[in-house]
Amino acid sequence: MDKIFGYFDDSGNELNPDLIPKPQLCLSCKKNDEQGEEEILCNLTRLDQRNSDEFICHAYDKITN
Repeated sequence: MDKIFGYFDDSGNELNPDLIPKPQLCLSCKKNDEQGEEEILCNLTRLDQRNSDEFICHAYDKITN
């Protein structure tokens, strides 16, 4: 039976977001540890840019004290 949940690339290979280090930008974002839809969007952004030299996130919301 084929797996029908998770993250996959265009070739059908499963991608594990836990194996991709979080960029510093993510660690300083309010959304870093959110669950649900926001977590999915963050994971997709990280997976999409996993081989890029620069990480860009248009949903970034800096933690303020």
